[in-house]
Amino acid sequence: MPDVTRVASPRQGPEDAVIADDGTVYSALRNDGWLLRVPPGAEVAEKVCDIGGRGLGVELMADGRVLVCNADLGLQAVDPRTGEVEALLPEIFGKPFGVCNNASIAKDGTIYFSESSQTYHLEKYRNDIVEDTRTGRLIRWRQGREPEVLLEDITFANGVALDPDEKFVLVAETGQCRIHKVWLDDGRSELFADLPGYPDNIALGTDGLFWVAVPAPRNPAVTKLHQSPLLVRRIVSALPENLQPKVPRICWVMAFEPGGRLVHFLEGDPKTYHHVTGVREKDGRVWMGSIYEDALAYFDL
Repeated sequence: MPDVTRVASPRQGPEDAVIADDGTVYSALRNDGWLLRVPPGAEVAEKVCDIGGRGLGVELMADGRVLVCNADLGLQAVDPRTGEVEALLPEIFGKPFGVCNNASIAKDGTIYFSESSQTYHLEKYRNDIVEDTRTGRLIRWRQGREPEVLLEDITFANGVALDPDEKFVLVAETGQCRIHKVWLDDGRSELFADLPGYPDNIALGTDGLFWVAVPAPRNPAVTKLHQSPLLVRRIVSALPENLQPKVPRICWVMAFEPGGRLVHFLEGDPKTYHHVTGVREKDGRVWMGSIYEDALAYFDL
């Protein structure tokens, strides 16, 4: 990975990043429920407003607002000019969200998004992955209509990205280290990529590539554990954190062509930035977010 530049955040946990046409970068804090903004050329991110809950994926809407996937509070539209927050979809199928995670917006305003789990909330995401609950799902929704499940039985559904022609949508299955492709004409799903680590957010770059954040390498012990009975998986997931499988510090991002060919697999110095959960390319500059860092970061290809 080329040299990384850090942009300090007022609090820890800028999970994702999205870039407006004027170069402004937006992110939402996973831990404190703030929307952040990095004006062009700024060295420090600033608070825009308090969105409540825990912010994860961010996208730009056609009207200039920022779509936030709030883990607990669902889909929100935030006006960065006024700080006004509108609850677009505060619950799903009449129930509170498990984890509303990441989204992609079609040209007609349709939103494709992931609900990571129906079993656990965000603070217990590791339980969901270790237990292999397979309650994650990919959902399509447009205001005024009922949500529609496109793909289910996913172990911690995560990153979502539409292809440029809107013929298919990708969704990351974090717990199984893979990405699925779902065709929108007939609902067929197929494997898009099998990864050496656990994928998080996905974003389509201006270079036409799908950029994927990979916060942790594949853990063979977890893979083997998934073959064990559910009771065993639950016992392991209930162990204190210091007894659970360790997560090495890495800084990985990957990028794929729409056909699935790997173009970039970039590894950075984890002492500079680590546990990348969001990645976004625009005009050769790649921005990263992390739930464990108190900064956003970027590098130039």
